[in-house]
Amino acid sequence: MTAAPLPPVAPEVTATLVEDLSPRLRKRLDAAVTKLGSRPTHRDGETVTIAVDDDTELRLHAPGGVVATVDAITCGCLLAPACVHRAAAACAAPAADPATEPEPAAESTPDAAPDPAAQPAAPTVPDSTLPPNSTPSAGDPTPPTAPAPATTAPTPAPAPALDEATPAQREAAAALWSAGAAVLEAGVAGAGAVAQAALLRAAHTARLRHLPRGASAALSVVTLLRAARAGDPSYRTADLVTALAELLGTAHRVGTASGAELAAVRGRARRPYSPDGSLRLYGLFTEPVVTDSGHGGARTWVATADGRLCTVGDVAPGGVGRALGVADRTVRLGDTALTHRELGRAGLAVSGATVSPDGRLGAGKGVKAVTARGAAWTEPPLAALWETPPAEQAARALRSVSRYAEPDGGGSDLLFLDVELLGAVGESGGTCLLARCDGGVPVRLAVADDDPALAHRDNLMLLATAPGTRLRIIGRLVPAPHPRLTLLACSHPTGESTVDLGFDRLSRADLPDPVAPVHSAPDRPGGPGAESPLHLLERRVEQTVPAGRAALGMAGDVTAEARRLRRAGLPTAAGLLTTLRASAARRERDLFGRLLPADTDGFAAHWLAAARYTAAVAESLCAAAWEPGPAAPTHGPTEATVPRPAGSHR
Repeated sequence: MTAAPLPPVAPEVTATLVEDLSPRLRKRLDAAVTKLGSRPTHRDGETVTIAVDDDTELRLHAPGGVVATVDAITCGCLLAPACVHRAAAACAAPAADPATEPEPAAESTPDAAPDPAAQPAAPTVPDSTLPPNSTPSAGDPTPPTAPAPATTAPTPAPAPALDEATPAQREAAAALWSAGAAVLEAGVAGAGAVAQAALLRAAHTARLRHLPRGASAALSVVTLLRAARAGDPSYRTADLVTALAELLGTAHRVGTASGAELAAVRGRARRPYSPDGSLRLYGLFTEPVVTDSGHGGARTWVATADGRLCTVGDVAPGGVGRALGVADRTVRLGDTALTHRELGRAGLAVSGATVSPDGRLGAGKGVKAVTARGAAWTEPPLAALWETPPAEQAARALRSVSRYAEPDGGGSDLLFLDVELLGAVGESGGTCLLARCDGGVPVRLAVADDDPALAHRDNLMLLATAPGTRLRIIGRLVPAPHPRLTLLACSHPTGESTVDLGFDRLSRADLPDPVAPVHSAPDRPGGPGAESPLHLLERRVEQTVPAGRAALGMAGDVTAEARRLRRAGLPTAAGLLTTLRASAARRERDLFGRLLPADTDGFAAHWLAAARYTAAVAESLCAAAWEPGPAAPTHGPTEATVPRPAGSHR
């Protein structure tokens, strides 16, 4: 049999199958998932078959590409349907995001259809009610009150009010909080299939109660937990920290937010599109899109005559193979015959255009588009994108990628820079390309995607052999205490065209001979945050995720670390570190000396406050690093310079 990827399984299906297992089988579930993952699979139409053993087959029927019912997973073993195999198959398959499933409205109104390429988990919104300890004095941080635990089964939710959350929504938020706090308590090592099923059940309930943002955050946590436990090389602990902070922060705010803030906390299940009349579009570049959920495709960036950035995408299940194929398919926008890669260098005249808040162009029936002349990056209107100072571009991009950014807030995380290449520089995660942008700010250019099927890595390594070359580049901001981008596109070294670095492959013949002297590349990145001790708190926040609360509780005394943070002008960080460590180590006993259950809600609240604080300070350091010259103190900004969520106090 040939290996075939498992189809996505609806969250409620996985949760139901796990909940129906006996306690004895639940203990064997993680081992069954591991064993099933090594068995051969075969796809026949809409059905994927797994060979459990020589005599037993397990089938997943996925009409429309998603396993949507419990009965769609069948097993041929003697214990079926009460066997562990069905639940193991559901846990081994990707979790389907309900927001990406087709709906009847999407067929008649394509503009409303969501794009699965909306990758990162939704950013955390600043919380005016989140603990005073997320920004105030370090004396005695007070955690937020955890939502009351859910006690009743999910029921269909009424249409939500605009001014406050319904009781059903608060109950769903409490379930999200409890599931997220349990993951934080156990860590990746202890968050097996049963804990993941609890998250999936909470996500399903949240979706039914009109809380799509919380549901999406829970699914992101499940996806990252599975990647971590499977040893996926693309997994990063920082991603799971962000996803958990988003889940806990969103769940906490549901019961306290109101009005427009509550609407942002609830989120939207589908992206709204609004009419934008007639547009003249100029192609910029095309990038491959490969998501953790198994989707693949291409996204083409275009600019309007007044400099607004928009995108045309085609993303669906298929991974990197689909991404490579879609680039040469016709763009689904009006009657144009341009492919994505052609549109990246050409233009369009569009009438009846519809655009989402984040700049995605709709492809509804009323949209008409014809091919038009494009513009070079050095010609108007595109040339104006490179005229904005790098620091202003970085500040704008940081607002769009901030963990505190509102969903659908608009803006772009792209930077447009003129740079001189300096050469390769080694880092702990690999090699990147060092360049100096106009204004003298050194910037590190990293690979956008390490998949060997894409051209990113080979192109960047080739450009690193041509120091002194001047290029016009487009990159995506990477929040860091030093200027950093992932490189997406650049002008051709000969100056004759542009290069989509994910699709087009440069050759050595394309590079000029190095005529400029080779500049020494610093071993360590500089910038205002280079010497900041914020990592002392960040390390403890991240340390909790892999091994759970107990690992942090046994980490030892943090007095010296807290003292160093105070000397650097970060007393709140010192207080958060001390309180977090104390909360992790605290275990009460009853009158007979027996350990009482740990306060998982209290610890989760302290952890969330620390995670939010480190994110705010890191974003402040990132913005300062892009300023030319000595824009900040040697040891980074003090807490007086850190942006604070509305309503917070010292």
